[in-house]
Amino acid sequence: MAAVLVALAAPALAEKRVALVVGNDNYRNVPKLQKAVNDARTMGDTLKRLGFTVMVAENQTRAAFSQTLLAFDQAVGPGDTAFFFYAGHGFEISGQNFLLPTDVPPATEGQEELVRDASVLADRIIERLQNRKVRTAILVFDACRNNPFERQGTRAVAGGGGLAPMMQLPEGVFSIFSAGPRQTALDRLSNNDDNPNSVFTRTFARQLTEPGANLVQVAQRTRRLVSELAETVRHKQIPVYFDQMVDDVFLNGLAKAPAEAAAPPARPAEPLQQVAALPPVQRLAPANESVNAPIASFSRHNGGWSVVFSIADPTLGISWRIGETGEFRETGFIDTLDPRTRKRMPNPSIELPADAPAATIQLRYVDAQGELQGPFPIRFDPEAALIRDQRKILDMTATSWLSFREFNGLLVYYTHLMSYRCAIREVRVGIDSAVPDKVLKMPPCDPRDPSAIPHAAQPYLKLAPATKSVSVELTYRDGSVSEIKSFRR
Repeated sequence: MAAVLVALAAPALAEKRVALVVGNDNYRNVPKLQKAVNDARTMGDTLKRLGFTVMVAENQTRAAFSQTLLAFDQAVGPGDTAFFFYAGHGFEISGQNFLLPTDVPPATEGQEELVRDASVLADRIIERLQNRKVRTAILVFDACRNNPFERQGTRAVAGGGGLAPMMQLPEGVFSIFSAGPRQTALDRLSNNDDNPNSVFTRTFARQLTEPGANLVQVAQRTRRLVSELAETVRHKQIPVYFDQMVDDVFLNGLAKAPAEAAAPPARPAEPLQQVAALPPVQRLAPANESVNAPIASFSRHNGGWSVVFSIADPTLGISWRIGETGEFRETGFIDTLDPRTRKRMPNPSIELPADAPAATIQLRYVDAQGELQGPFPIRFDPEAALIRDQRKILDMTATSWLSFREFNGLLVYYTHLMSYRCAIREVRVGIDSAVPDKVLKMPPCDPRDPSAIPHAAQPYLKLAPATKSVSVELTYRDGSVSEIKSFRR
């Protein structure tokens, strides 16, 4: 009977549980860390207790990281539950998260591409697991630390301390970050804190082993406890999670009746690699209040601004206002049931006019218990939001930067670049050359109608009929430079 109950508690259709945990401490060109390897070992042992086949990788160079990820690919298959944990330096560039191997070069201002090329893109790990057709992919990042490239006497590579939110996850994926956007994660609470693990990992590992809690509940409890611990030292650290799972995942089984609880646990799968024993972890007393900080993404269109709010907790209603005074306005509802509340899902978006000035949006929501949370201030800076939105579009549509057309000769159009010129400082092209050495003229940005191309602008170049290819390189407003793209006829 106990064996049957354990089997029923496993995720539906899951063939097996496989985990890869990575910890990087011993960096060569950026500051070393002290607890990332310990964090990986602790998570490895915790997951082994939960029935995972565990691979532990420590102090990974770029080449070793690639080999490790390949082994992870080969270990998972259709229907599996895959768990990826990373502790070490992480770095955000233009909304993309990069996990830094131990041999990442000491990049400085304008050398973002060095970091990109030498690091592991977090989104790519998701893609690889999707390609392997896993049913549930769980990704945990304890990597939200300060900018590792900051050094006295130099200008640091453009990027942020902390990681960017991963809101657009595919189905079946769950991710949790040890800190919110632009926040940093604490390794310790004080100089007297001798716990071998970071504040996040010590808490998250403990919550994972609590029986009867699904993964969302584990994330919510971890967020509350970590934020309260950080608050004791006047630091803001609020872990965030993003959930697109198809199942209600219980990693340590469903809640058990007293008689069942006395049954011995099932023997976990044998790990692929031995890991260190779990150090003692302090049990933290639960608090009465949940702490959550909604975030927002802004996108510009012909009619104005679309603002999409991301709230980790399930909600029964959302309202907002501009500034500190005035009535709150409800966002309404969409024709979708929230599986967490079994009620209509509140509309997570609002519209602002094209000429909306910089302001603070006050957001509040009703949680699943019917209690009003907030208001939470969200800063709206239209200039910065426009640049960030257009930069993201350019990164996603790099294959459309240039296009060839034969009309009374050979023309190369850069209409696409003109449409998103507000994010661009300079465009250089190379004709039949891999080195872009010619500057394209771009009209100035018009914030009132940023995508419109002025009538007097010429969005194309006339080329010699024998031209074979054109290379292009963008310098963005923040000073970073794109990789060189080559377009052939």
